[in-house]
Amino acid sequence: MDWRRSTFGAAIAIPVIALLAFGMTRDPRDIPSPLPGRDAPDFTLASFGSAEPSGAGRADSVHLGALRGDVVVVNVWASWCLACRDEHPVLREVGSRYAGTDVHFLGVLYNDNVNNGRRWIREMGGQSYPALEDPGARTAIDYGVYGVPETFFVGRDGRVAYKHTGPITESVLLAKIEELRKVQPVASAASPRPPASP
Repeated sequence: MDWRRSTFGAAIAIPVIALLAFGMTRDPRDIPSPLPGRDAPDFTLASFGSAEPSGAGRADSVHLGALRGDVVVVNVWASWCLACRDEHPVLREVGSRYAGTDVHFLGVLYNDNVNNGRRWIREMGGQSYPALEDPGARTAIDYGVYGVPETFFVGRDGRVAYKHTGPITESVLLAKIEELRKVQPVASAASPRPPASP
């Protein structure tokens, strides 16, 4: 009778051990996203922070669709996120390098309140790009955000080209941005054609 119990126990334990062993080979930050290669979910979000400490140049809201044709970096963050502190100086500095170019940085506040977000930005030395409010985390849900920080790179064609989970580094930011800047959007069939010459 003991051999039956042992056999039964082994039959249950072996698949569980195999599953755990497989899990140990996986990167916990490597969460697959269905978005790369698809149109970026459009949004219009209110801005609560400005690029300048004085408030100069602050827009009331940002519409992602209006930036089509340019490269957009969408960073999802929160004031309670420790890893967001690690990446913020890099985002602020690289964002300021691209200010006024065909590359736009946007910071979407996740599951947090605007007052905490403003205070965090001040404590972190400012921000070189708009901070956007996401009521009810609707935009984060559309993007399939699992946690923060997460950064999405949107190409000139309006499609998500890459998703980065965890604190982003300067080398990843620059490599992805420059890769996307080289790609020119393909004219869509709906684009108006120039009039034929007589």
